[in-house]
Amino acid sequence: MRQSLPARLFLYASVVLTCAVLIFPIYWLVVTALSQPDQLRQLPPKFWPDEPRWSVFGKILEERPIFLWLGNSALAALGAVTISMVVSVLAGYSLSRFRVRGGQSLGLFILTAKMLPATLLVIPLFGIFRMTGLIGSMWSIILAHATLIIPFTTWMLKGYFDTIPRELEQAAMVDGCSPLGALFRVILPVSAPGLAATALYGFVLSWSDYAYARTFLTNAQGNWTANLGITTMKGEYISNWADISAASILVALPILVVYLFLERYLVGGLTAGSDK
Repeated sequence: MRQSLPARLFLYASVVLTCAVLIFPIYWLVVTALSQPDQLRQLPPKFWPDEPRWSVFGKILEERPIFLWLGNSALAALGAVTISMVVSVLAGYSLSRFRVRGGQSLGLFILTAKMLPATLLVIPLFGIFRMTGLIGSMWSIILAHATLIIPFTTWMLKGYFDTIPRELEQAAMVDGCSPLGALFRVILPVSAPGLAATALYGFVLSWSDYAYARTFLTNAQGNWTANLGITTMKGEYISNWADISAASILVALPILVVYLFLERYLVGGLTAGSDK
């Protein structure tokens, strides 16, 4: 049914307003980074600085080990995603294909584990890592992030595997494949959009973590992640919010690039099964 002109105008206005609300904080972050520190206290605020400080990004790269922080964040995220995807693929496939006693309850238990707040696990994880000597190590962050990522990614992949016809792996087994061979040779290539969407979710979750990094890496400056490193730029009495904003932009760029490359897989993975 064709919408009337007022209805379409209302729809377009709603979309524009929503985009403005979502984009304005990012725009203001850029304005803050390019402004002089003393201009940030002026009223009324300017929506664009008279003389943008484009050199602030080079200054931050010279004064702070941004690349080291980014490398640590990338290492933690890639490690956590690798462990999570290996576990989640096998667990999600098992929950989708094999009918065992208590399987449905186990799936709900895994999903419930995702609902636990991250801060609830800090104390027990800290005790475990202290006993095993992992405090200050990148392994503490990788394993801690994996505990957050695995429950949701397992449930997400289970739902994706449910949409794939069983006949595909049955045909592969007729041709001589084992169940694991059918999984790796047939199911996983077909599941590329779902795997990419799940991996991207886990990468973003690990990249944006601060609580675990602040708890486990406080005394290991060489292993600081980007989010933890940015917090050290805040002074006790005075903070240069322009420099902090510039550093935040530099930290956000890698995840934006990753999203741009995987966006088509993300959309395909999130909408999978909608026509089932």
